[in-house]
Amino acid sequence: MDNNIDNLNKTSVEVIDKIVQKLVETPIFGIREIADWTGYTDRGAYNVIEKMVALGLVLPYGNDTYGQKWISRDYQVELESEANKISDKTINLVNVGYAQDGTSTNTDSLGMREMQRRVYEQRNSKKLLIKAPPASGKSRALMFVALDKLHNQGIKKVIIAVPERVIGSSFADTDLTANGFYWDWEIADRNNLCTDDGIDDERKTLAFRRFMDGDDQILLCTHATLRYAFEDIPAEMFNDCVLAIDEFHHASTSNDSRLGQLLHEVMNGSNCQIIAMTGSYFRGDAVPILTPEDEEDFDKVTYTYYEQLNGYTYLKTLGIGYHFYNGRFYEDNALADVLDSRKKTIVYIPNVNSKESTKEKLVEVQRIYDILGEWIETDDNKVDYIRTPDGRVLKVANLVDDDEYHRRPLVDYLTKVARNDISGIDIIVALGMAKEGFDWPYCEHTLTIGYRSSLTEIVQIIGRCTRDSYNKTHTQFTNLIAQPNGTNDEITVAVNDMLKAITVSLLMEQVLAPVFKFTPTPPEKRPPKPGEVFVKGLKRINTERVKRIVEEDLEDLTAALLQNPKMQKAAAKGLTGEYVKNLQRGIIREKHPGLTEEEVEVTRQYLAANLASKTAEPVKDKNGNVKFLRMSNRFVKIDELDINLIDSINPFQRAFEILSKKIDPDMFRKIRDVIDGAFIDMDLEQAFALYPQIKTFVEVNGRNPDRSSRDQNEQLLAKAQAVLTNEYARRRALKAQEV
Repeated sequence: MDNNIDNLNKTSVEVIDKIVQKLVETPIFGIREIADWTGYTDRGAYNVIEKMVALGLVLPYGNDTYGQKWISRDYQVELESEANKISDKTINLVNVGYAQDGTSTNTDSLGMREMQRRVYEQRNSKKLLIKAPPASGKSRALMFVALDKLHNQGIKKVIIAVPERVIGSSFADTDLTANGFYWDWEIADRNNLCTDDGIDDERKTLAFRRFMDGDDQILLCTHATLRYAFEDIPAEMFNDCVLAIDEFHHASTSNDSRLGQLLHEVMNGSNCQIIAMTGSYFRGDAVPILTPEDEEDFDKVTYTYYEQLNGYTYLKTLGIGYHFYNGRFYEDNALADVLDSRKKTIVYIPNVNSKESTKEKLVEVQRIYDILGEWIETDDNKVDYIRTPDGRVLKVANLVDDDEYHRRPLVDYLTKVARNDISGIDIIVALGMAKEGFDWPYCEHTLTIGYRSSLTEIVQIIGRCTRDSYNKTHTQFTNLIAQPNGTNDEITVAVNDMLKAITVSLLMEQVLAPVFKFTPTPPEKRPPKPGEVFVKGLKRINTERVKRIVEEDLEDLTAALLQNPKMQKAAAKGLTGEYVKNLQRGIIREKHPGLTEEEVEVTRQYLAANLASKTAEPVKDKNGNVKFLRMSNRFVKIDELDINLIDSINPFQRAFEILSKKIDPDMFRKIRDVIDGAFIDMDLEQAFALYPQIKTFVEVNGRNPDRSSRDQNEQLLAKAQAVLTNEYARRRALKAQEV
């Protein structure tokens, strides 16, 4: 059977698109269902199924030759992911499956992985920004580049700064020549200022100054040590040096960020070369990391989460889910339902300033211990031993206790023993630690108690469990958050937190998704470049400023849009069209003031395309070329993609479909009530944006839109009309007063 998918005609694409939409409600099906949906004969239905199997959209289900069934591949991934959840009550809003092709972990003749090879190709760059996920090998990538600069490029010194001492272990002495590289990586003990030697900040600053005055070539320190040292060292002393900053998202340009100011002063006061590394580069998440002027000077190497996880050897599925509770998180089995002591787990207790916190962090740790079992003893490494009700003995690390005599030996043990020995630790309880750069490859589950507003923090937490390891094929992130209950105000707050949590899921899905570059369909026929997708009706970039925004700021605009409360509620209500377009324009004007209306609209179209792409999955032919896209329960031929389809896609659709099916009806009603109530308050600008649609509605239907209509868009138009009517009356009244 050929089933050549390269030449699917328009009718076949439309039929498959129709079936894909039906699979949302009926993911397991047979010949009969396809025949009913399409009107085809059984033979015709079977031919369509064969094409969908060839496209990778569906898989055979079961072993019954007679009455054969098939299953949506998305649903198969969901089933595999759901089977590994701790609790049936947990709602996974994101389930991702990976190819397990090993490409991100294989090494070349120099001992470099794919990401490291990309970075090494940019080794001559004077300012290099590396954006890559946890476990992709950023530390070793830096070693390769730094050694080349020392040996071949005339650089005299390399200074590496990490946010915490524990992360410094990633830069320990490494035998690189054994795997084919030219030199080994070695740091003299006196220049490793991240070791557990009890040296205070003042002595570390003196050691930093000694290094700068001497002939040693490599120094490792924390961000804090770098900040203190810079107070006594002029910028020009960094001439002919490389300053490498790990976890670069700490280097904000805010006045409160001394590291950001330091970086700016070094770049402007010396010829120091900069290497910046981060797994979280969402400037829209907080304050900008670099000024736009500084950022333009950086060469960028990006390795996506999708590339990293898709190329693993062991990890097959990732679930991102939410679990709701009433009262305190440690009562009524709320935490017990999602904490499986048989899985390697990091539990993050609530931020002390959050409403979920009891304000007694050590008491919260004890509550978690009580759920796990009976405490036995604490050893010399400060590891706690707990006996579970079924007789197993767990090794548990309490990183919440920040007493130096407790934390120092425990961190040393986690760094030197537990990261390399699967039996070294079973459960870690943390608050501010065990996030960025923390390496525990065996972790299967990250459990976060309470809503987290920072995408950077969520990316880092999820990164703790997405390392590839032989002990897991599935990894899970669970957020335990308060259920909407109580007074109206309390329900509103809880629903808003829930919407924000859903947004974080969508933003993580954005991080995990493959990257496409959308461009207007060219007038001349040519094949697209790798990763390029043509869009009919997409406006051409018309100014240098728009070009820079689209090339450098699109992900942050997308993050800002999804985190906008009005956008969250509009998308949750299923709205698309002019109202959402106007919200998009507003975000663009806010982030980039001074754009012309044409520049705003061009930017908006690329923003909408980027947002839609995060729901997209490429369908490739046998040569690896992208021929079709799955976009938000639609199946689209690449050649037929247009801006109108893109504008019709609601990124929240799937998340709310899942919520509506899996949570208590009363709880879902409360969510809907809060969302619906938000639209009573519509500002004048939004109402004016809907006026063309109101006018068209009246012309077509011969009546005004009705707020009691079952059609949500008609309801919205009616509310907009009410706002405009009130404004018209207000202006007439003011005019009458003037007369």
